[in-house]
Amino acid sequence: MTNARSSAIVHIIDDDQAIRDALAWLFKTRKVPTEQWDSGESFLQAWHPELNGCLLLDIRMEGLSGLEVFDQLLEKGATQPVIFLTGHGDLPMAVASLKRGAVDFIEKPFNDNDLVDRVLEVLKDYQLHRDEHLRQQVWHDKLASLSAREKQVLQLALQGMLNKQIAEVLDVSMRTIEVHRARILEKTGTKNLLELARVCGNENFMPTDNLES
Repeated sequence: MTNARSSAIVHIIDDDQAIRDALAWLFKTRKVPTEQWDSGESFLQAWHPELNGCLLLDIRMEGLSGLEVFDQLLEKGATQPVIFLTGHGDLPMAVASLKRGAVDFIEKPFNDNDLVDRVLEVLKDYQLHRDEHLRQQVWHDKLASLSAREKQVLQLALQGMLNKQIAEVLDVSMRTIEVHRARILEKTGTKNLLELARVCGNENFMPTDNLES
């Protein structure tokens, strides 16, 4: 819960200032940072893919409705979780939005503590997925930094081939393979081939060679 509170923001998107202020005060009492937006248009103008947090989005607003804002976010490929605030008559629309990717809807009038608890739960889950995505992106970038030859060596090494066997397959010296493997470990920030295999998801890898080479 700590990570979600310290690094993610609840974006309150509602054209009613009194509601925005009340929600901001409510989250402040639980030490949850917020940012207020008086229209869907203003939020969409400021939105960017790396925006960190959860969207608390009113369905009925002047100008773009919450559902129209949601549609545009989907078109942009937004990954931030969306919770709709709905009136009783909006329930069919809210339920339909869940099928399209919204994480929840909360019907007015709502219980203050229940609302905050649900938002914190969503933020925690979002932060976990965001951290995992960033970790995978870093790993993807590390693998992309390998040369074509290093990728060949890595592929063969993860198949359990010895340096000598890889050298024969690629028709190079064993010393060249040793150099390539050392560079692979350096570029990927791994200590040995076993660790590299685990990061690559090759859980069945059985080391048969000197892993430090």
